[in-house]
Amino acid sequence: MSDRNGLQTTFNLDLPLIDFAGSAWTVRNAVEGVQIFGGIGSGKTSGSGRMLALKYLSAGFGGLVLTAKPDEKDLWQDYCAAAGRREDLMIVEPGGEHTFNFLTYEGQGGNTENIVQVLKTVIQASEEKASGAKQDPFWETALDMLIFHIIDLCQLAYGEVTLQTLYDIVQTLPGQTEGAAVQEGAFHKAYAAALNRVDGQVTAWEAAQSTDRLAQLQSQFAYDAAVCQDMPDARLLKFVDQFFHETYGNLSEKTRSIIDFSFSGFLFRLLREPVFSLFCQGISTFTPEDCLDGKIILLNLPVKIYHKVGRDCQIMFKYIWQRAMEKRRIAENGRPVFLWGDEAQNFLHEYDAEYQATARSSRIATVYISQNLPNYHANMGGAKSDFRVKSFLGTLSTKVFHANADKDTNDYASALIGEGFFEETSRQTSVSGEFSSSKTKSLKIDRIIRPEEFPRLKTGGTKNKGRVAAYVHFQGNVLNTDESFIKAHFDQNYTPTM
Repeated sequence: MSDRNGLQTTFNLDLPLIDFAGSAWTVRNAVEGVQIFGGIGSGKTSGSGRMLALKYLSAGFGGLVLTAKPDEKDLWQDYCAAAGRREDLMIVEPGGEHTFNFLTYEGQGGNTENIVQVLKTVIQASEEKASGAKQDPFWETALDMLIFHIIDLCQLAYGEVTLQTLYDIVQTLPGQTEGAAVQEGAFHKAYAAALNRVDGQVTAWEAAQSTDRLAQLQSQFAYDAAVCQDMPDARLLKFVDQFFHETYGNLSEKTRSIIDFSFSGFLFRLLREPVFSLFCQGISTFTPEDCLDGKIILLNLPVKIYHKVGRDCQIMFKYIWQRAMEKRRIAENGRPVFLWGDEAQNFLHEYDAEYQATARSSRIATVYISQNLPNYHANMGGAKSDFRVKSFLGTLSTKVFHANADKDTNDYASALIGEGFFEETSRQTSVSGEFSSSKTKSLKIDRIIRPEEFPRLKTGGTKNKGRVAAYVHFQGNVLNTDESFIKAHFDQNYTPTM
């Protein structure tokens, strides 16, 4: 079945996408995830990457495209034009027509938890990349509590959360000693507004109580307990008050300054243009759910141009998008969607392995492209990242290995493909009075594809007539043989038939 634009509205997971020597690689395989490795100039983007992108677009997938390089916008415009999907491409970029207010989207219904989760995920991903290590649990917990209570204070005081208010409050938090400027700052104004709002609610609550009920609440403890039980805002204000005036206010100045700076530094970058206008104010012109209608959202904030803020914003929207795709009801909308990240090491966050583990049931076809394994290790905790990287890669069922000069990646690919029995022939010659010669055969175990094989793979271009070679490893019985891998060739000039 198709919609008025000719795109499918019902999807068969067993629809073939790519033919590997007579074996069908299907939508079902696609939503189990793809990892592409290849060195500079190996043809990973122009070979297997191009074919996958065009196959997904031709099959009617929606998707999210993250960008690291300046030319990726032009590349995807060409892809969408070739697949007849030009009208479905939504380019989010400075000066463009599209905006997304993440605070409004995540804060619907006063949901503090959603906003906190988004902010802390991006902050931790940013700090992890900078330090090469996962944050200490103390700092992680302290940052969580600070963000929670500042957002709760905003909601209590003003009924909404804005980036500027968050930033102003964190700049004027109470400490062990407070000057007049701090006491007149954004925190105290917000606290006074929240207190006034809750006092009004308490007054109305008290007027609604019977004389007998009030008589039972003679002690201040009993009265406060009843108020907090009946009025969620009063209970929330009590937590806010305890946190800022007791727990947080009594921390050492050095500890507080580190926590404050982690949060305020991140907010400061979001308050600057072009990010502020794109993601932090106004009305959203699109949402992640648009991908379920076949839209392809491209975040044209290349890391090579916008650096840290471009990376942070793309991780933020990626995380929001992943959660939205997981919430959808497959029975109502079964359209597969793809998550595309070239130079994927730039866009990783701590929940990637967790989300990828359930991507198949959510019909998310992840494609991550990177040069080598060390890229992932460097962005997922440095020397202690081995298990995190293995866990992450284990959730991507199809792995494509192009030409590569990196030893670690080639060793990984060779080991993944595995070992086999090989017949080894040896000849023995002796001369002792008369000449004699003998030949023996024996079986030995060795890697099926040696690591030295990968640097020699064809990299496309005129010399190779646009043919790019790669070893493709599959999970499950994709091939019509007993093997779990195949040496494939991808055409850099591939164009889908319309």
